Formats: sequence, structure tokens, C-alpha cells
Amino acid sequence: MTSTFAALHDGPLPLLLPNAWDVPSALAFHAAGHPAIATTSQGVSSSLGRPDASRATREANLALARALVRLPVPITVDIEDGYADSPDDVAALVAELDDIGVAGVNLEDSLEGRLVPRTAHVKKLAAVKAAAPGVFLNGRVDTYWFHEDDTVEATLARATAYVEAGADGIFVPGLTDPDAIRELAAALPVPLNVLPVPGLDLDDLAALGVRRVSTGSLPYRVALAAAVAAADAVRGGGTLPEAIPYPDLQAMLTSYVESGA
Repeated sequence: MTSTFAALHDGPLPLLLPNAWDVPSALAFHAAGHPAIATTSQGVSSSLGRPDASRATREANLALARALVRLPVPITVDIEDGYADSPDDVAALVAELDDIGVAGVNLEDSLEGRLVPRTAHVKKLAAVKAAAPGVFLNGRVDTYWFHEDDTVEATLARATAYVEAGADGIFVPGLTDPDAIRELAAALPVPLNVLPVPGLDLDDLAALGVRRVSTGSLPYRVALAAAVAAADAVRGGGTLPEAIPYPDLQAMLTSYVESGA
């Protein structure tokens, strides 16, 4: 499954990777034909009533991973910063995910809204790659996300160090400038992953060298907005928004439970 996931980065367009926060959202993405599914740390943590990147979702993500690997598509898990300072502890977590059947992980180089030292993240990435060499390791660079050292030069320095430590891909959330995207993609020997960029479709991003586009927490936040809109429509007597029919959702969940897949 891991080799299949890696190959999905080599198509004519960037891999569009939807981020699920529970089983039903993953089932819906799978039913829509997406060839791989990721998790969203904000969606998982928010559903627990906790803010993102607070090291609160380790066990919830493990439980979700166990549920999602039953789907016949690769699953990659957003593990924030690995929920620990110790590289060995982070490596042990990824090894456990590997044993479960997870195809990839996303590991970010920030904590509590600040970048961590580059050397500290390099040690985590190297430990993870040594413990679980078959897992697609996406090294996240948060320079643009938190507007700290948000230049191509500083971002590339971190990304290059992460690739040398074993990262199979580089994720730069918050990167939206086409020239910066093109420069980073051209300089990196591994797939560049970005979030959706307003005004640019997958063809545009492919032309810039992007190989993977993650939806991040966008679907989860859209779902929250849609839930409020549905309640407001009922209250105001407006037109009800489009929704997956109740029987269809029941059928998906019943099939999931009965098939074990």
C-alpha cells in the first residue's frame, strides 16, 4: 500500500488528498473516488474540544487510523509534531502506525505556533525513517504558516535538511506565491505538497511543479459552516442545503461494518 501511495505523487496532476476527521468523512471521500485519504489534526482535535497542535490527539489518531486502514485506499495520518520531544518516542509512534497499516505520516516542525530548531526536527525525521522506512514521511515546513523565516531561502534550507534526514515529501502550508512555489518545487528532489491556493487549480499547480495538494482542515470547517447554515435555514424557513441522504449514509456505514473493510 505504501508503494502505491508514493506512486500517486507521480501522476499528470498533483495528488488531491482530502483530509478526514472521522469514519463517515473518510467513507464519503472514498465514495467520491479519491484514491487516498489523509486525516486532519485540527478536525480530530476540534472534535474532541481541543485546539489544534496541542498534543491532545495521539490516542484519537491511533484509533482513527485503525478504523480507516480498513478502507481499500492508502491512509496517511497527520501526527502534528509527533506528540513528543523525544525522537525515539515519535519513531515508536510511527512504527506503531506502520504496523497498523498506515501508508504515510505528516510531521510538522512547529509547536504551539512557533518553529522548533531545525536540528531538532531533523533528529525526529531521521529516527522515524530508521524505525519505519516504508512509511511515506512528509516533512512539514511551517515557515509560511506562522510567518516566521517565511522566505524561499529559509524554507529551502529546512526542507533540504529534512530530505537529507529521510523525508519522502515536503509540505509547506501557507505557501501561495506562484514564483516561490515554482522555485521550491524545482529545487527539491521530492514531491512538494501545498494547501489549496486561491485562484490556482490543479493544472496550474502542476505547471508550477506541485505534486500533492492537501485539503487540510478546509472540509471540516466547511462542514461546521454547513451545519450552522442548515439550522439557520430551518429557523428562517429557507431552502435546505444539499446533504448526503440519510439512507445513503446508513448504507455506507452498514457496508463498512459488515464487510470489515
